[in-house]
Amino acid sequence: MIRVLKLEWLKIKNYRVFWILTIMYLLALVIITSGGMFFLEWLKSEGADFQGINPTIIPIYDFPDIWQNTTYLATFIKVLLAFIVIISVNNDVTYNTLRQNIIDGISKKEYIFSKLAFIVTMAAISTLFIFVLGFINGSIYSHVWGIEYIFDEMEFLVVFFYEVIIYCTLAFLLSLIIKKAGFVIVALFLYTLMFEPIITTIMINAPFFTEGPAPEIAQFFPIKALNNLISVPFGRYVFMEIQDNVPIKALTIATGWFIFYLSSIFYILNKRDLN
Repeated sequence: MIRVLKLEWLKIKNYRVFWILTIMYLLALVIITSGGMFFLEWLKSEGADFQGINPTIIPIYDFPDIWQNTTYLATFIKVLLAFIVIISVNNDVTYNTLRQNIIDGISKKEYIFSKLAFIVTMAAISTLFIFVLGFINGSIYSHVWGIEYIFDEMEFLVVFFYEVIIYCTLAFLLSLIIKKAGFVIVALFLYTLMFEPIITTIMINAPFFTEGPAPEIAQFFPIKALNNLISVPFGRYVFMEIQDNVPIKALTIATGWFIFYLSSIFYILNKRDLN
């Protein structure tokens, strides 16, 4: 494990794009997870109110709700981590690093494990960063306090960690198939944030589809399954019922896709001639 991580670190430590994307990701995490109170303060300064209620008292940073709130927002920028994976894999293919690794005695299986270890490490650091930010924000703004509240609903952090791993594994697979980093980045970005969400929204909500199997089929789309792991939490603040736990069905579907991605990666590299 340490050996393969060192191999990946040597490849990227002097690569400027890696550091740019990493800094962008961490800054984005800080902004979206810590900027909620500033946004509510801005609403207050603009004279906004919710039926006479001061918007700054909306408990978006209360324990334990903060864990679902912050991890949900953080899922929108996991695509930046996927970009790092795409560029890393593309560099190996473009500059024949992968072929040289094989010549130097590193097996294809070890190469795959090195990328997966890299993905797991990024996901772990990201999750830890969210925990620290959540703990700080909760300590400052939460109206409730106590160990039983702070460490309740921590499963959302675990699921976020797992979601990042699955998503970055998809990026790994696409990079092996397409081999053009720019095209993969654009395609993954558009598919994740535009194409599939539009398709599944139509399948779920359009009158033509609601009476048929389309709404159920939509739940099996890869990005929809990931999005279902952490549901939109903010409806609770307008007294709407929300999914405040991790759905087993979505977790099962996402795991099925994860197995498919891994199997495809092993198949492609085993069939590809790198010598």
